[in-house]
Amino acid sequence: MDRARHRPRSAFVRMLSPLRDFVATESAGAVLIAAGAVAALVWANSPWSGSYESLWSSRFSITAAGHTLDLDLRHWLNDGLMTLFFLVVGLEIKREMTDGHLANRRSAALPMVAALGGMIAPALIYLAIAGGTASRGWAIPMATDIALAVGVLAIAGSRLPTSLRAFLLGLAIVDDIGAIVIIAAIYSTGLSWGWLAAAVVTLLIVVAVRWAGVHALGVYVVLGSVVWFALHEAGVHPTLAGVALGLLAPSVPRLSADYIDADEVADLSSVQAARTTTEIAKGSVSVVEWLQHVLHPWTSYLIVPVFALANAGIEISGHGLRDALVSPIAWGVFAGLLFGKPLGVLAAVAVSVRVGVTDTPPGARKVQMVGIGTAAGIGFTVAIFITELALTDPSQQASAKLAILAASVVAAAVSAVLLRLGPLTNAAPDTNDE
Repeated sequence: MDRARHRPRSAFVRMLSPLRDFVATESAGAVLIAAGAVAALVWANSPWSGSYESLWSSRFSITAAGHTLDLDLRHWLNDGLMTLFFLVVGLEIKREMTDGHLANRRSAALPMVAALGGMIAPALIYLAIAGGTASRGWAIPMATDIALAVGVLAIAGSRLPTSLRAFLLGLAIVDDIGAIVIIAAIYSTGLSWGWLAAAVVTLLIVVAVRWAGVHALGVYVVLGSVVWFALHEAGVHPTLAGVALGLLAPSVPRLSADYIDADEVADLSSVQAARTTTEIAKGSVSVVEWLQHVLHPWTSYLIVPVFALANAGIEISGHGLRDALVSPIAWGVFAGLLFGKPLGVLAAVAVSVRVGVTDTPPGARKVQMVGIGTAAGIGFTVAIFITELALTDPSQQASAKLAILAASVVAAAVSAVLLRLGPLTNAAPDTNDE
């Protein structure tokens, strides 16, 4: 192929740049997540508060092959639709580890070390404050909400070096990996080894089908549904099916750039030509990139905001606030997110730079590094998700969720101020992943 054909293809692939899509979608989705949380709080504290819990407690059942799955609407969302959210997380982890910020040891070291520090410190602070019978909640303040954190970066604009954007994104992704491991290892109980074996066998079938070159999406949807059900019955949180399938998705394009004709890509003169263009578009990027491009808007604009609507509806009364103010759980979560996150991130970065394992992000000022650490304390979505798994007492859940909301709001405000203290860089956001 001549160079004239290469140039249009390169522009076309840049248009579908997965990291550009990821950052832009997360920034816009942050607004909807916040709106969902506010709507839930207003609804749960309105004269119609009874309808809030009534709606999410409505039960629906599905029977297939002699097996019945009976869940309330909140669990259909938390265990079912949120699987797509974790699928997108798995896809982003796979992309970052194969062709992104975590693709080589040196670039991956800083966010990995920072994320580790940002998970250990909040957990220790929580245990020091809460501990005892509430110790199961130690993982609640460990998680960073990618969407809301990226939304705060958008406020900083061109004052933030692109290196810091990449650093926070990498940190949040490693954070997600840690959360996934914790959900699988700590909050999956009463294992049924037979169903777990069925899930593993089905995943091996997915690998075999992929190796055989099968590209039909329906096949993977069916196999993924089987994995989800088997994990649910095994006692493992079924959203891990999404992560597993995301990590198994191919990260190499089916079509080489040398075999793509720019004239064919641009031809939309007929229905058949449009179909051909679509097939070329799908083949020119990896399955990981294409699925992110298709699914990420659904998770960010619909599923996660609805998750916020279903889970952030806490009754804020004088009695509830008094309970939260004297609750070790609430203070453990609040202090873990607001203070533990930046302390852990900054301490880990300082130590790793001092011993020569990593380098400070180019162009980053100290105050902005503090802002990044504070932004990592915005722990809304996954923190609430872990709260639902870790705490069974409704009053404890309410106290923890109030602390998550309060800490996330304060962390977002503080980090937005700190990140804007840097000089104008006139740098574009870090959206180049080619």
